[in-house]
Amino acid sequence: MNVVPDTSVVIDGRVSATIEDGQFEGATICVPEAVVAELEAQANDGIDSGWDGLEELQRLADLADDGVIELRYVGERPNAIERGHASEGEIDALIRDLAEELDATFVTSDIVQAEVAQAKGLAVERVSPEVREVGTLAVEEFFDEVTMSVHLKTDAVPKAKRGELGAMAYESIADEPLDEATMDEYAREVVDGAKEAPDGFIELSEPGMKIVQFRDYRIAIGRPPFADGIEITAVRPIAQTDIEDYEHADELKERLLERQRGVLISGAPGAGKSTFAQAVARYISDHDYSVKTMEKPRDLQVGPDITQYTELGGEMAKTADALLMVRPDYTIYDEVRKTDDFEVFADMRLAGVGMIGVVHATRPIDSLQRLVGRVELGMIPQVVDTVVYIEAGEVETVYDVKTEVKVPAGLTEEDLARPVIQVTNFQTGEPEYEIYTFNRQVVTVPLKDEDGGPATESGVDRIAKQEIEREIRSIAHGYVDVELRSQDKAVVYVEEDDISSVIGKGGGRITDVENRLGIDIDVRTHDENPNYGAGGGAGGASANGGSGGSQAGQMVQPEITSRHIVIPVDGNHGETVEVQAGGEYLFTATVSRGGEIQVSRGSAIAEELERAIDRKDPVTVVPS
Repeated sequence: MNVVPDTSVVIDGRVSATIEDGQFEGATICVPEAVVAELEAQANDGIDSGWDGLEELQRLADLADDGVIELRYVGERPNAIERGHASEGEIDALIRDLAEELDATFVTSDIVQAEVAQAKGLAVERVSPEVREVGTLAVEEFFDEVTMSVHLKTDAVPKAKRGELGAMAYESIADEPLDEATMDEYAREVVDGAKEAPDGFIELSEPGMKIVQFRDYRIAIGRPPFADGIEITAVRPIAQTDIEDYEHADELKERLLERQRGVLISGAPGAGKSTFAQAVARYISDHDYSVKTMEKPRDLQVGPDITQYTELGGEMAKTADALLMVRPDYTIYDEVRKTDDFEVFADMRLAGVGMIGVVHATRPIDSLQRLVGRVELGMIPQVVDTVVYIEAGEVETVYDVKTEVKVPAGLTEEDLARPVIQVTNFQTGEPEYEIYTFNRQVVTVPLKDEDGGPATESGVDRIAKQEIEREIRSIAHGYVDVELRSQDKAVVYVEEDDISSVIGKGGGRITDVENRLGIDIDVRTHDENPNYGAGGGAGGASANGGSGGSQAGQMVQPEITSRHIVIPVDGNHGETVEVQAGGEYLFTATVSRGGEIQVSRGSAIAEELERAIDRKDPVTVVPS
């Protein structure tokens, strides 16, 4: 009796199991070379099923050595074209043709293969994959009630993060390191459990990396060559809260139910962002809102009424398109990190869906600033109107975000009125930040200092000084110092030789600068500066962080291309250097291995450098 198994039944290990049960005892097992080629390719790619199949072939060889069966390898290896069309059934067709040629019983655990083979008149034995009841994984034994995550690696002592939210400790939880065989056994058990348990699934499967959701655990398994050894990281939520457990819950609940909102939940890693997001999801779901999630990987712990979606076709944008057909009232977007994530978040919000995003940030304002440059400035309050900052498992800060047309704080001229994003503390009702465009740049200006009082030097003052210095340095050749006397007046100190250049014929040049910046500027020489020579003159530090005077350096000849200014440097590869023009500091950069510095055209630095080149100022590179 000839028996031809296909790839599926070899991977499942059911051929040897069926033989040991006595069904195929004494038969000739004819393994197609096409099966061997598939298993070999999978094993080379680090896919576990390939190794499982190769182990099954070794078991068949052992049974042949014991005289229980006869083992033959038949057929030819598939060519590259056939392997490339494996997903279209080319390899399956080769295996079926061999079974027909050998008048063999065709054995498979694939229902589609079995149906096709039967339709072609083959003798088919369909063996159901072995299903076992999944109990407790070995990895679970490392957890206790205060363990958030367990970290295992070959030749390393097991470690875990334990403690309360915001006070986690990373500590050893065993005395001896784990060997490779034990780690491999743990990893295979996790993957098998995810396949077989009804509440488990494989979230991601790539060569060298698998991410598994098994009950309440999210488990990542890394293998060489992606990792330098087998590593298992298992994470489990240790707290499930209700929104009532948080301070200011009543105000937040009313705000969320009043209308669909755009909310960013921010905080440092481990602060409790996802825990709070879960509480919010359950609350709004319980109040007759349709709630979905977008996660990769899916690890939020929510009820069965909330459907958890992941990437569709490898893209969250496709998931968003599908969700717009589902029409949820609110969508929880877990881990908004990349530009694509922010764009998808914004698109869904502008389509009218309530959006709640989870974002890593170390300060409350940082999460909002991450939208700058990714979303048009005037649209930000329409995308995000609420920022919730979580620290140590508590709601630390809530911001209300809205747009007003006004003169920014610190400016007085009415013609400087513009759209300003005002970020207000939700609890106190006091504005804390303003975000707006100032001289073609988007700036975030704090209205309070670190102690909570009014800022001693406003953000506008700092920006104004930088912009004034930038404008004057584009004209003057020597050192420039700026003193802001009031909100609308400044004194600029320059070298005596630069006075006429800065003022211009009939005062026209300085008038142009005043009109652009909206501030009166008085131009004086450094000799009139009471601080000159006392840390604020040419021997001190300039306002942009470079040295005020020139140093001996390497003269270079920059090249202007369509997209960059390229500065060739002889030596100093990999070192940090200062770039100076006319003896004045421009910026600090690192020389590439190819011996050059590239500056993107259109940036403020590039504009200054181009003006220096136009003036034929000598450009030098000085080691920092």
